[in-house]
Amino acid sequence: MPHQIKKQKMIHYDYIIIGSGQAGTPMAFSLAKSGRVAIIEKAQLGGTCVNNGCIPTKTYIASARKMWDISHAQDYGVDLPQSGKANMQKIKERKEAIIGEDRNGIEKGFQDDENIALYRGEAHFVSDYEIAVNGETLTAKNIFINVGSRPRVPEMYQHTPYFTNENILQTTELPEHLIIIGGSFIGVEFAQMFKRFGSKVTIVERGPRLIKVEDEDISQAVADILKSDGIDIILNADDIQTLQNKDSSITVNATKDKSVSVTGSHILLAIGRMPNTDTLQLQNTNIKVNERGFVEVDDYGQTNVAGIFAMGDCNGKGAFTHTSYHDYQVVQSFLSGSKTRKISDRITTYGLFTDPPLGRVGMTKKEALQKGYKILLAHRPMTKINRAKAKGETKGFMQAIIDADTQLFLGACVLGVGGDEIISALTNLMYAKQPYTVLRDAVHIHPTVSELLPTALEDLTPLN
Repeated sequence: MPHQIKKQKMIHYDYIIIGSGQAGTPMAFSLAKSGRVAIIEKAQLGGTCVNNGCIPTKTYIASARKMWDISHAQDYGVDLPQSGKANMQKIKERKEAIIGEDRNGIEKGFQDDENIALYRGEAHFVSDYEIAVNGETLTAKNIFINVGSRPRVPEMYQHTPYFTNENILQTTELPEHLIIIGGSFIGVEFAQMFKRFGSKVTIVERGPRLIKVEDEDISQAVADILKSDGIDIILNADDIQTLQNKDSSITVNATKDKSVSVTGSHILLAIGRMPNTDTLQLQNTNIKVNERGFVEVDDYGQTNVAGIFAMGDCNGKGAFTHTSYHDYQVVQSFLSGSKTRKISDRITTYGLFTDPPLGRVGMTKKEALQKGYKILLAHRPMTKINRAKAKGETKGFMQAIIDADTQLFLGACVLGVGGDEIISALTNLMYAKQPYTVLRDAVHIHPTVSELLPTALEDLTPLN
């Protein structure tokens, strides 16, 4: 009698979600109201934001701010008996307690919902609508990919020890000299953070300035803020190479007009991120990905295969927690039949959580000029704001660009104390498509930082 191959049992669900990040988790709770949901997670619940992104880094930034407060107490007339010292073990423990509470809350929510089944393991596509995990095969007519992204580590750097934004949050050792390769959002935030903890910090950036997506005046202002904290910055660094020395120190060599070399105790790679789609075995499906590995989606988050969606970092349509959550809202709207939300309706907005922070919404000046807009510019330095003076935090400025023809905001930024919160007022006006005069003519609380926005809008300058 010939040997019989045992056919694996197929487990049917109404919905399958791969990844428990900022789109996957709310999607699971929403879909569980109308059917059975399987959610698959190969790592910690909560995704990047909860575990090694927004929440843990902001807890570290809060601790770094306390270090700044201590070192500048004399400036505020406060005498302290001694300077502060960063206890990395306690800082890490505080971070773990905060993110642990979030993770536990998600897990309890899944456990308490009888329509949600949590699978711990790595998911692989067997076919368009079949997912293998832990030796089982799941199937559903609707599948949601929410696998996120991870730090990009080029092979050229893998021969020396390195930190990424993920594993540096696990160390309890304060680097003596941290060399950060990359001068965008992650690199800049970690530079200031570890400088305030007590490390010597050097940023090595390939480009001519920091945070290249921003206008040059913003990039320069951020660089000036970091330099005032004592951070060294090397720009235009071509042909970057790393070498581990016999004493375990690491030397970073680059070319900048002439050769430059800096030696430190540790390096942090902050040179971009890549989608986690390479583990999904999408070659077994008809799902299209682009040359960078991002899953291609339409304006409603749907792939080229009906019923399969990609949300969050892995679709390349946004790289922030708030864009991931909006992806969930877009897909939910599509599934309900209302289709009231679209990815293309999203206005770019983000924060750079340095101290002071940067809040950005809409276009930069460069983008608006390239698109041919006639622009009016509102600009005020933080040195003109009484509340900023009282707080002793006058670095930075606020500015807005307005379409001269329609009087609508095209974009705005607030680099200064409270900038990450203040920018929301301008974001709301842009979504409401209200002219700048609404904000200009409003009455704001005094003394606040945001009260200077109406004043700035009273004096507009044409920008060519």
